[in-house]
Amino acid sequence: MHTGGADISAGLVGQLVHSQFPELGGLELRPVRSTGTVNALYRLGSDLCVRLPRHSRWSEDLKKELRWLPVLRSHLTLPIPAPVGTGRPQFGYPFTWAIYRWLEGEVYEPESGAVERQLANDLAAFITQLRAIETAGAPESGRLPLPALDVATRQAIEAVGAVEAVGATEAVGDLDAARMADAWERSIEGPTWDGAPVWRHCDLLPPNLLVEGGRLHAILDFGGAGIGDPAADVIAAWTLFGQSGRQRLRQLLDVDEATWRRARGYALHQALLIIPYYAVSNPAFVTMARRTVREVLDDMAL
Repeated sequence: MHTGGADISAGLVGQLVHSQFPELGGLELRPVRSTGTVNALYRLGSDLCVRLPRHSRWSEDLKKELRWLPVLRSHLTLPIPAPVGTGRPQFGYPFTWAIYRWLEGEVYEPESGAVERQLANDLAAFITQLRAIETAGAPESGRLPLPALDVATRQAIEAVGAVEAVGATEAVGDLDAARMADAWERSIEGPTWDGAPVWRHCDLLPPNLLVEGGRLHAILDFGGAGIGDPAADVIAAWTLFGQSGRQRLRQLLDVDEATWRRARGYALHQALLIIPYYAVSNPAFVTMARRTVREVLDDMAL
């Protein structure tokens, strides 16, 4: 999926577990299929999972998780990942890896109407709790200010147009370059953020939300978590929801216009970079990103 990524297989993971956690070596090991791009995931028995970074670019994120997940978990109502063991590099695999408790639930798929509004209620409660956690000593995270992302985003708009033209995604021509460029220009018009930093998850995409019975059940993947601009988690308004859930989330979080504009810009930037990069290697991830772009464009047309 990434040039220069680690070669990860069930055989390698089995070796690592047998060598470093021999008491778990007899448990069944099987890969977990997902749209995840940063870590490979293997279920271990019925109650555990093994998580391994794919690339050096993100290998430090797992170490940050191991340090901060216990701190965050003590302040949050929703279940989040719980590490139970840390693995070391071995057998040619170069990074720290970890074993976590398995969290039950179904991966969230964007809904509409009452279910979407309920998920917005649940997510707003999670974000509010996360923002209230003490920030002293916490790691910084997040993206550069929107103007600093201008060149990369405009290049991505051109690249998305090329991907659409050759039919590498499921709906050729669905994303209009002129509308994307206009949406981006309008997103970077506002002032840059200069407020007090808060804790953010920073990656509230559908694969990182587990649901049960129409309710948000757990939040996954805290590799990007840290303190900074609160707009980082408001991008969920477009990555997860349609108009109904989006407005409900904004209302519950009391998002001001400047934060809303920044969040929309970050959502657009992230989605635009995903589409050409993963057009061949991860088409399901691209489908999610294309949906986000459409939500941004439709929202700005209202």
